Parts: sequence; C-alpha cells; structure tokens
Amino acid sequence: MITVHHLNESRSQRILWLLEELGAEYEIKAYARDATTRLAPEALRAIHPLGKSPVITDGSATVHESGAIIDYLIRHHGAGRLQPQTGGADYEAYLQWLHYAEGSAMLPLMLQMYVMRLGEAGGPLHERIASEIDNHMSYLDQALAGRDYLMGQALTGADIQMSFVGEVARAFGLLPKYPNAEAWLDRLHARPAYQAAIARGGPYALGR
Repeated sequence: MITVHHLNESRSQRILWLLEELGAEYEIKAYARDATTRLAPEALRAIHPLGKSPVITDGSATVHESGAIIDYLIRHHGAGRLQPQTGGADYEAYLQWLHYAEGSAMLPLMLQMYVMRLGEAGGPLHERIASEIDNHMSYLDQALAGRDYLMGQALTGADIQMSFVGEVARAFGLLPKYPNAEAWLDRLHARPAYQAAIARGGPYALGR
C-alpha cells in the first residue's frame, strides 16, 4: 500500500492529486505544521532524515522530493499513463519540466516569500526577484500558448509538478499578467481528480 506522509498546506497535495489521477489505492498519514513556526513536525524525521514533506512509502521503498515521487509513482503505478513514451523528444522535454519546477522556477517565488518578511530591509532585493519571477512565468506562459497542458492536449506528471509554481504565483496576485498560465491553472483545478484530492487531503489555501 502506498502511504503519503502528507503535511497540511504543502507540496504533498500534488502527490495526492497524482494518485487520484492514476486511480491508485493509497492511504494518508497526516501531519500538521507548527502553528507558530509553520514548519513540519519532528515526527516526519522518523520517515526520512530531512523531516520534510512530501515523502511516500511503498512497501520497502521510501521516496522523497516531489519530482522523484511523481516519476516513481508514474513508472510503478501508471501503466504508461501521464508521461510521454520514453526515448523520444517529448519524453526529454517532460523530464526537463519535472526538474525545472523545483530546480529553477520555484526559487524566486520562495525568495519573494521570505524577503517579504524582512520589510524595508528586503527592499534592495525586490527588483531582482521580480525580474526573475517574470522571467520564469513568461517562459511558462509562452510554453502554454496554443495548448491545454505543458506537453500538448493531455495532462502529464509535468503539469502536476509545475502546478505548485502556478499556485504560488496566483497567491502573489501575479497570474493575470500571464493569461495562458492562468487558464492552465484553472484547467488543472477543475479536474475531478484535483477536486477529489482536495476533499481527501484537507484544507489547501493554494487550491482556491
């Protein structure tokens, strides 16, 4: 049985969504953020030394990092669904999106989140961070021109992985500037499997 060690209001929500899309059986072990620090509880360190979510267990396997989890679940439980056929150019592009989401696209958004807490002290960083966010969001917006999903007209794990980028950008009020990305995120949120994952995983502010 697949177990998702699910932290509230976190990236692990997209793992629940993936499992709903795959129709896979799974269970949730829920963890709550510390009300003051907003950090994950120490109990997660019993599952993986980093004490971070998402992390899954599947039999004897323990897998952490969103991109690795998505790749693992699709390979082991997808029966060929939600990814292009291996060996072709589409598959290589798909892998790039899986790594790009957390490797590059999320960095300026996370910096924005932290620098906002500095008040005036963060002022010198605002212009550079805003420029980098625009760079990445413009790239995403251009990639979605004329297509419903990142790889064309069908959902893949790349969309699930990149969804968190769109959700954080929306939380900052940025998406109206990127209409293709905004329509894409609306399309993702309207999917029945996404809604089922929200219902099962509990409150998720970024899913609104």
